[in-house]
Amino acid sequence: MDKPAGERFCLYDTPQLDAVLDHMAWQAAGALTGREQVMVVGILRRGAPLADMLHRRLARDFRIPNLSRLDLQIKRYADDLTLLHPETRLTETAAQASLNLSDKTLLVVDDVMYKGHSMLRAVEYLAGKQAAEIRTVVLVDRGAAKLPVRTDIVGVRLDVAPIDIIECNVPPYEEAFKIEVLRPSGRGQRV
Repeated sequence: MDKPAGERFCLYDTPQLDAVLDHMAWQAAGALTGREQVMVVGILRRGAPLADMLHRRLARDFRIPNLSRLDLQIKRYADDLTLLHPETRLTETAAQASLNLSDKTLLVVDDVMYKGHSMLRAVEYLAGKQAAEIRTVVLVDRGAAKLPVRTDIVGVRLDVAPIDIIECNVPPYEEAFKIEVLRPSGRGQRV
């Protein structure tokens, strides 16, 4: 996919983000102490590979038992924050329709907490599946949420101008794991 035009500034590169994810896994492991069944839920697109990275760290570094994975397809915005759907869409698979999460603690992972629509939709859906406990995890929190959604574990908090776009580059969708800020060309130019 072609990236929108504008000025890009790299805020975090791969080694820095690896350290951020290590810290996020450490926080998650502390919150999961004593939990019997844990599921790491990724919000597609970029939340899914981030969930994989967190899942690997929890299994390898903290030996969290009974650790499973799930992905949810939720869409509202395009990567450039263009509104695609007025409502936040969740596409349920046949396997997800019969899920019983009553014995599971969930870590719901997304790349960016922007206004909160995707995370709220995910939490509503998973609560309807009777999840025992739901924790939210984001790599970046913009501090601009408009809905009553809190983030339990945050990699980094970034305060950027409303016109700026935070781009989380996450393999396999992008080549390098990094966070950039995009200042779109032609929008909000300073004099």
